[in-house]
Amino acid sequence: MRALVLAGGRGTRLRPITHTSAKQLVPVANKPVLFYGLESLRAAGITEVGIVVSDPREMLQPDHRSGELVTVLVNSQAEIRAAVGDGSAFGLRVTYIEQEAPLGLAHAVKIARPYLEDEPFVMYLGDNLIRDGITPFVREFEREKPNAQILLAHVATPGDFGVAELEGDRVVRLEEKPKHPKSDLALVGVYLFDRTVFEAVAAIRPSRRGELEITDAIQHLITGGKRVRSHVIEGWWKDTGRVEDLLEANRIILADLATRIEGSVDGETVMEGSVSIGPGTTITRSRLRGPLIIGAGARITDSYVGPFSAIADGVTLTHCEIEHSIVLARSRIENVPHRIESSLIGRDVVVASRDERPRAHRLMLGDSSRVELS
Repeated sequence: MRALVLAGGRGTRLRPITHTSAKQLVPVANKPVLFYGLESLRAAGITEVGIVVSDPREMLQPDHRSGELVTVLVNSQAEIRAAVGDGSAFGLRVTYIEQEAPLGLAHAVKIARPYLEDEPFVMYLGDNLIRDGITPFVREFEREKPNAQILLAHVATPGDFGVAELEGDRVVRLEEKPKHPKSDLALVGVYLFDRTVFEAVAAIRPSRRGELEITDAIQHLITGGKRVRSHVIEGWWKDTGRVEDLLEANRIILADLATRIEGSVDGETVMEGSVSIGPGTTITRSRLRGPLIIGAGARITDSYVGPFSAIADGVTLTHCEIEHSIVLARSRIENVPHRIESSLIGRDVVVASRDERPRAHRLMLGDSSRVELS
């Protein structure tokens, strides 16, 4: 069995972070979301993986020095190739499949047919996080041999997702983002198919948003009398396409963190709970309250880092407080008088303060931004 991992898309709900970075590489607990999926595939015994990537695109964005609009080339494909390589670091053999535009999940299946060679396969959306992995789901598909098997989860807002109606474990109807959902079972971004799905994606037409929808392809299988099974997951699942979901996934992953100190912590620093500190990091006169993770080569001075925070490599925190936040590589937060919380801060960002501001700041900052709080 092979896997098809979707790592295209534009990540509009995570802008401005995704103006310059692939959404699948935004880190949770200092590890890119995509890596969790690749590890889950390997744990399920799948080693042949095709990754669908998007073509580079041009876009206008403000220059952080002049403020003028400039044209930049956003090449998330190159970023993903650089991060994953040939897959050997994960015990995988990776092949890259280029999708010329985000034309839908079913379109990705359609263009990947030569790679998949009409064999059964797992399709995994690269920005999804499933805590307990997919091994039981894959074994069930191999044992029961349906034409398709979908992963479902109970959600509070089913109208935001594709929704399934079931008879037992058999799927009888799917609806994409319904106004009046018939159930609270949402499609999770993991699917298994046999070769009949290729006939389905060839038969459907683009939706109103101009995409070939995988829900339409699965509905085509159901209407054609094919056997479509479901598996309702018991553990947690997150589609990390929104800041709130990234922070929640970060919180859940960090809850199981073990203490590991590889950097330098001075005698005036107080640590509580589970704290992981990477090599080359120095902590001086600070308070660390876990669970939290700090990457390599960071500098934390006269600061408070609170629970459920992920501080990436090369970050500098000086005279500041932060908690329940994700800070990406090489950013600096200096002399901010009030606590930063529930925030996602991009790479190479500078957050500095001159005068007083309100007691808490909620931030979502793109890469290479600079914010002065006065």
